[in-house]
Amino acid sequence: MASVGSTASLHRHPPACRAARNRAVLRRLCRAVGLSAVIAVAAGASSAAACELRVRWGVDPPFSMGDGHGGVVGLRAELTELALFRIGCRTIWIELPWARALREFHAGRLDVLPGALRTPEREAAAHWAEQGVAFANRLFVRREQLRFYDQATTLPDAWRPGLQLGVQIGVVYGPDYSEMLKDAAFRDALTHATARPSLWQMLDKGRVDGVLADEASARWELEQLRLSHRIVATPVVVSTQAAQVMFNKRTVDAALVERFRAATAAMDRDGSQARIIGRYLGAR
Repeated sequence: MASVGSTASLHRHPPACRAARNRAVLRRLCRAVGLSAVIAVAAGASSAAACELRVRWGVDPPFSMGDGHGGVVGLRAELTELALFRIGCRTIWIELPWARALREFHAGRLDVLPGALRTPEREAAAHWAEQGVAFANRLFVRREQLRFYDQATTLPDAWRPGLQLGVQIGVVYGPDYSEMLKDAAFRDALTHATARPSLWQMLDKGRVDGVLADEASARWELEQLRLSHRIVATPVVVSTQAAQVMFNKRTVDAALVERFRAATAAMDRDGSQARIIGRYLGAR
């Protein structure tokens, strides 16, 4: 079972902030499952073996974001933290860009990586757990360009030489995207960025012709940037595959992952998962 490493470049909450952050975690748990359930879970957790897991987060609303008080909130962040809490594990949040998080994961310096698409290349390094939350990855374009995509439903249908697409560094958007990366012309047509907001700005200014993103993040960010009336989703679906939670095989044993899966299933049954989802996306 993992404990926190000593890598100086990986950020963890300073001691002065930790007590306040723990109170914020308990408030979120109370909202999600009710006070009596939190007390019961805490009693079980206190008798479990000590467990601390280094979990990646990044600014990726509505899935993960800072709460302004040293804590981490968001749909996927709260589902992950609650499931870990239920099995007696404390979450050590580490803020990393996605591409670097993958490198740290493969180096054994990161234990848990939520929000990953399952690929053959990642199988050897990770145990996997579903969270029951799926959003399609789509192609987004400027509204005036939407008419050019009315007959396209897949990325191979939509892409043509000269079409510049904005993507995040290290992100795999689905099987079609992975296959198209083998084509040098397609790779040359990609503009990479660490974070999506810069890609939306480039699309709005005409520096790229489209951006690949999941529907939930796109809706949230475009509203925040006041671009939802100018940038829209096309019928082009890149993937409907649900993102999962990666657990590092080098630092986390399979038995713990099985307990995490069981906790996630219990959250679905008792309604706590639906309450967390509803807080960020409303009724689905």
